[in-house]
Amino acid sequence: MLYMVCRNRVADYAKWREVFDGHAEAHRAAGLLLRHVWRTVEDPNNIYFVFEVGDIAKACAFISTPEAAAAGRAAGVVDGEYHFAESAPP
Repeated sequence: MLYMVCRNRVADYAKWREVFDGHAEAHRAAGLLLRHVWRTVEDPNNIYFVFEVGDIAKACAFISTPEAAAAGRAAGVVDGEYHFAESAPP
């Protein structure tokens, strides 16, 4: 199984979540299935989230678009990172 593990530091979680949730259909179209969202205890504007990735090429194309960058700005993303990861054998 392939995942995209992401971290965003945002100005305001509520604003970020509103914009993020508004892009659910775009996520699905890019082959991304949201599995979980976490906020750190010490800073609730530091967010981690995980997508299951159906197609890594579609996911990479999606996160590279100007629209994705614009959504990040609109959501108040201060900085962030993402990593593709796969399930590891025990």
